[in-house]
Amino acid sequence: MKDFTGKVVVITGGASGLGREFANAAFARGMKIVLADVEGNTLEKAATELRANGAEVLSMLCDVRKGPQVQALADAAMKRYGAVHLLFNNAGVGSGGLIWENSEADWEWVLGVNLWGVIHGVRIFTSLMLECAQNDPAFEGHIVNTASMAGLLNAPTMGVYNVSKHAVVSLSETLYQDLQLVGAPIGASVLCPYFVPTGISQSHRNRPADVKMADRPTLSQLAAQAMTQKAVESGKVSAAQVATMTFDAIHAGQFYIYSHPDALAGVAERMDEIVNHRNPGDPYRAAPHIREMLRAKLNQPQRPD
Repeated sequence: MKDFTGKVVVITGGASGLGREFANAAFARGMKIVLADVEGNTLEKAATELRANGAEVLSMLCDVRKGPQVQALADAAMKRYGAVHLLFNNAGVGSGGLIWENSEADWEWVLGVNLWGVIHGVRIFTSLMLECAQNDPAFEGHIVNTASMAGLLNAPTMGVYNVSKHAVVSLSETLYQDLQLVGAPIGASVLCPYFVPTGISQSHRNRPADVKMADRPTLSQLAAQAMTQKAVESGKVSAAQVATMTFDAIHAGQFYIYSHPDALAGVAERMDEIVNHRNPGDPYRAAPHIREMLRAKLNQPQRPD
């Protein structure tokens, strides 16, 4: 996708974090914006700020876990603008803890947003964009799915999140291949950020009632939350920088997008272990103090009820 001016972008999880920066970057490139999120007040604040700067914005509440709500988002975008050229399947949440301690609700929530949100976006918007291409011989489109380096690695106490993001990488690679197979004028990318300062470590603030936590967090869940928050907040690459990288990659037709290319050394080690039939190695071999810190947190006395 070479030309952004006047084109239409749809962004889920668009009220804050990476989504908000995607909106800023889209506005800077002259795009019309459809902004979707579950957090109403933050969504309207973001939309109001963008409009005050001169952006053309349609904002809409959308729980991406729900197919009908994603369909309603697509319908609203088409009704307002008549086409969609760029889609960011970006909404995401985090959850941690030892994998056997995650509840069914934990799995439903994280997979619902991180995986089913992308499934619904791909299922609904790809067909819509193909129809747009049939009506416009000059149509150029692109779909960006937000995964994570957790979609290429498997750190402990991040099991639910890891599973969701690995699935997004696989879905995105298949989408790319399928679009290539049919010669569609639509590109695809998978974004794999590492630790970038966003609000994802506090995503439980938007956890819906139907998947709420029935019990208090376990020690491993508290430890994972604390360590993730510390890592995210200490990130040196900003969400705005990732947004710029992403738009550059879209323009270049680049599929894999990494915020921290140095982290690929761990991916290479993992692939080497797979190819050479070795058991998974220690993810903290280069930083054993983190492993010991995590173990210490897991061995703390459990607080009484």
